[in-house]
Amino acid sequence: MLGFTIVWIGQIISTLASSMSQFALMIFMFEETGSALAMGTMQVFFIAPFLLISPLAGVWVDRHNRKMMMMVSDIGAGVATILIMILQAFGVLEYWHIYGASIIYGLSMAFQWPAYSAAISTMIPKAQLGRANGMMSLIEAGPQVIAPLLAGALLPVIALTGILALDVVSFLFAVGALLFVHIPQPAPTEAGVRSQNEGIFRDAIYGFKYIFSRPSLLGLQIIFLFGNLFSGIGFAVLAPMILTRSGGDSLTFGTVQSAAAIAAVVGGVTMSVWGGFKRRVHGVLIGWILSGIGMTIVGFAGGLVVWIAGLALTAFVSPFVNASNQAIWQAKVSPDLQGRVFSARRLIAWMTNPISPLIGGALADFALEPAAIAGTGLPHVFSGLVGKGAGSGMGLLIVFVGVAAALVGVIGYFSRRVRNAETLLPDYEPPLKMAEIGG
Repeated sequence: MLGFTIVWIGQIISTLASSMSQFALMIFMFEETGSALAMGTMQVFFIAPFLLISPLAGVWVDRHNRKMMMMVSDIGAGVATILIMILQAFGVLEYWHIYGASIIYGLSMAFQWPAYSAAISTMIPKAQLGRANGMMSLIEAGPQVIAPLLAGALLPVIALTGILALDVVSFLFAVGALLFVHIPQPAPTEAGVRSQNEGIFRDAIYGFKYIFSRPSLLGLQIIFLFGNLFSGIGFAVLAPMILTRSGGDSLTFGTVQSAAAIAAVVGGVTMSVWGGFKRRVHGVLIGWILSGIGMTIVGFAGGLVVWIAGLALTAFVSPFVNASNQAIWQAKVSPDLQGRVFSARRLIAWMTNPISPLIGGALADFALEPAAIAGTGLPHVFSGLVGKGAGSGMGLLIVFVGVAAALVGVIGYFSRRVRNAETLLPDYEPPLKMAEIGG
């Protein structure tokens, strides 16, 4: 746990600075374009290359030193930030430059998630996977508690260039932490050796074959596929909705983000201490139901209090969903296969992520928002729930996709293969050492 904790601290520091940069760049993008579609497109330029290279990234993670793969991902993300910082320092940064940096960032992050996920399996005992994954969820949630408020306070003082510079320095902490930690390579299994002899591209396909031959694992990822589709549409219009309804007030937006992050930290700490349901699939399905309900609340009229209440519920249960699902996969898949299997798994779950921001942005900009401003159509019909005027069209869209996301969790309970995934699939058991065989 000591080595894992050192790596974890390095990632916390790096993610704090990256979250500040992300917040500052979202404000920059909104000020430049004022468009939900333009802001959603930034996510598309990140997620599309991420998904395209993920199968090959998973193979490289399994074939090469995992510590090196983790360092490559951190360095690549640092390069993207440096490029944006240079453009801003010379006063030539345009919103479309951020799209280019997002491509580099997406390619880098394709290596990070499978490498870190697989490394945990070799560093942490199986019984502690739920807690370790709960700690990992804090890497995303913890920095968000103060990042928006800190970025909002520092922007007038050090400007966007200064915040980006802090982000670059933070990557040194992440890489430095990895240099001092030993990360064991997994023991090879027969299936892993056999797949590696088939060539890198056939090996990349192996992860998909593995999942599709196990209906319970495939069923879990289909839950995430549709859940991510609906929640992705909602989150694509969340920032522009809040900024529109608050008159572009970055403090209000930052307050909502920080409140949600506090809830996510509480959820992550709870998961780290508790370890989750004994049947981890309950953490996945119940979590999706509650997450969808929270998103539905966010779209209601009522302003800051309603936004905080709904988003806090969604954020609180997120660590339960992700950590429970992660623990299932880490227990079922042998560590030397996890890089390619986890990359294929992420590709299935995130398949719709490149289009969900486009769907959300297009519906907001060209259909629901014009109708809301004109006082016609569906926004007018549901005005008792979402209010009237600018922003209410995006609020209505969030309500609809929130209900759909909750139904995804409900439907999961009607599938025996999903509901009983942990009993239908055997756990991976490491090969016995000679001393253990001899008693």
